[in-house]
Amino acid sequence: MRGVSAFLAICLWASAQNQVAPMLNLIVVEGDGAINNIRQRTAREPIVQVQDENHKPIAGAIVTFTLPERGAGGTFANSAHTLTVTTDQQGQAVARGFRPNAVRGQFQIRVNANYQGRTGNTTIRQTNALVGAAGAAAGGVLSAKLIAILAVVGAAAVGGAVYATHNGGSSSAAAITPNPTTVTAGSGTVGPPR
Repeated sequence: MRGVSAFLAICLWASAQNQVAPMLNLIVVEGDGAINNIRQRTAREPIVQVQDENHKPIAGAIVTFTLPERGAGGTFANSAHTLTVTTDQQGQAVARGFRPNAVRGQFQIRVNANYQGRTGNTTIRQTNALVGAAGAAAGGVLSAKLIAILAVVGAAAVGGAVYATHNGGSSSAAAITPNPTTVTAGSGTVGPPR
């Protein structure tokens, strides 16, 4: 009987050694889907929360944020592509000092967490873009004022063409001195759409 109980004790010990520690849950709090302004080199700082298997925040977890080495992305302090921080009392880790590079496009920030042998990971998707003064991504986006000016100029041109084709063919028509139409853009303003 002693041999059987010793065998069971060894089996239980081996089973306990082979158990996998529960995974950490990483929740992206800020930064997923953010569009970074590469013209002004401003970005939204990524923030994650580390939780245990019961979804309770974990303070003191080690979190590493990793940016791509090439292409769209950016750097942390000292031009580093990785940043390691410890979670606060709310279980949150903030990637402070993130600055986008000048390369346009989408990229992913890899996030890995470690706490007492437990690990977890996630990714944060962001985009680097040229952003205009009003906050819209540049490259094909026109302001409402510019569209209105172009519409007035286009309407004037069409009106002049219609007049010329309907009245300009008659030899008995009196000479017409055209009044020039001038369109002047006002001073630009930046603000929300009206």
